[in-house]
Amino acid sequence: MLLKVSDHIRARVAGGEISPAQAERFGAFVDTCNRDLMTHPVITDNRFAAWFATGKADGDIVRHFVVQFSVFSNLFLIAQLQKVINAGSLEGMRASKEILANEIGVIFNKPGAAKADVSDTDREGDPAIVSIEGSVDGGTFRFKAAHFEWLLRLGEVLGLGFNDMGKRRHGTPSTLFFCDQLAAIYGNEDPNIAEGASFAVENWAAAGFWKQLVSGLEAYKKRECPDLPLAFFTWHDRIEDQHAGHVMDELEELYFTDDFDEAKFIGGGRRMLDGVQAFWTGLNEHRIAAAHN
Repeated sequence: MLLKVSDHIRARVAGGEISPAQAERFGAFVDTCNRDLMTHPVITDNRFAAWFATGKADGDIVRHFVVQFSVFSNLFLIAQLQKVINAGSLEGMRASKEILANEIGVIFNKPGAAKADVSDTDREGDPAIVSIEGSVDGGTFRFKAAHFEWLLRLGEVLGLGFNDMGKRRHGTPSTLFFCDQLAAIYGNEDPNIAEGASFAVENWAAAGFWKQLVSGLEAYKKRECPDLPLAFFTWHDRIEDQHAGHVMDELEELYFTDDFDEAKFIGGGRRMLDGVQAFWTGLNEHRIAAAHN
């Protein structure tokens, strides 16, 4: 999964918007991102996700995974709020608010799109129905559209209650390290570090692990738990497929802004990917230890 310079760069050179030398420097920076970020093992070799996709996880492993994921999902709100506060521009603040508001239950509003045909308006919060496109500006808030509540409904089928999920006390050391790194790096007050972390997180999310998780959960559902709701995971898989195509556009837009610092960007991205790796390594070590008990 390597990044490529888009045709848009050549069009900007042809239009006189940027110089050939600027385009060449950007191409060299993309090569740096490919070498220093895109080869990170959490992108190229996520061992837990690859194993999970085989469908071998039993009920205990699935429950442990869901609890740890719920801790990450809930504590991510802290990092996202810090990203809003520390944004380097009004546009950046609004982009961060889009994510935060959607996480807590504001459904994306896409003007002109047909509303979901549901008899119960409460189902508008169902991740199987809600849109993956549009903006929270003008969107509708539903308690049940909060991403953590989607996980709660999944956890309920697994025998997990509200106080079994999402709290810091439920996290393993590796999960908490990841969450703390999100707050420190992704939510950093230096825009270069924060944007490097954001870029890294976007590429991790677009690397295909959602599909691996869906495959593993579908196998478990078919084998042992037919009522397991998977829409939290399928919704995120759908939205990351959409986001994947925007990664280079976002990098290009950021690169040509004033005060862009390549070293800080790469450093933030690398540290963030190390944090992400810790989360998955913890899950993998747990499942290996469980297999030997």
